[in-house]
Amino acid sequence: MNELTDLQVRVLGCLIEKKETTPDHYPLTLNALRNACNQKTARAPVTAYTEGDVGHALRELESLGLVREAWGARVAKYEHLAGKALGLHGKSLALLCPLMLRGPQTLGEIRNHAHRLHAFDDLDDVQYVLGRLAEHEPPLVTALPRQPGQKEIRYAHLLAGEPPVTAVAPVTQAASADPQPSFLEDRVEALEREVEGLRRELEDLKGRD
Repeated sequence: MNELTDLQVRVLGCLIEKKETTPDHYPLTLNALRNACNQKTARAPVTAYTEGDVGHALRELESLGLVREAWGARVAKYEHLAGKALGLHGKSLALLCPLMLRGPQTLGEIRNHAHRLHAFDDLDDVQYVLGRLAEHEPPLVTALPRQPGQKEIRYAHLLAGEPPVTAVAPVTQAASADPQPSFLEDRVEALEREVEGLRRELEDLKGRD
């Protein structure tokens, strides 16, 4: 498998996420996908990609068999083929997705951030699936060496190649715990979904003109 760019990883990760979290608004239009890529929550780093940037990444991902344009819509909409292309099941995609959208994380952080895609029983369940991803051919996940100040191992995806260890921020004790889903973050994401739904309805109305 070819290494992906950071933008391609962001686009693919957003499609994986939105398929599970906003199924009523999936597949995504180019504008909706750009907004998903540039969300202020659940993204690290926060970006400001243009529609041109995202459109170019979509064409590249289509050529790799990871994305396709959905048929039957008034405007072009896109869906991911990551499960088929990478040979992954739902639990694996649910763990890979937050790593694609947020960068390296501890077991507790991954479980917390993946909860809207799949409810994992415990950290052992998360670690088992990460192990399967690490043994995948080619490997899709790796454990990063502990850095000074870190108490727990962090994991990173390998879709864009080996991550630079120096780019991994130290883990605080609070972040390394097994956190519960953040109410505030969930509320912000819910509001963003409502806004996106209204935006999609407006686009559909414009498409009828």
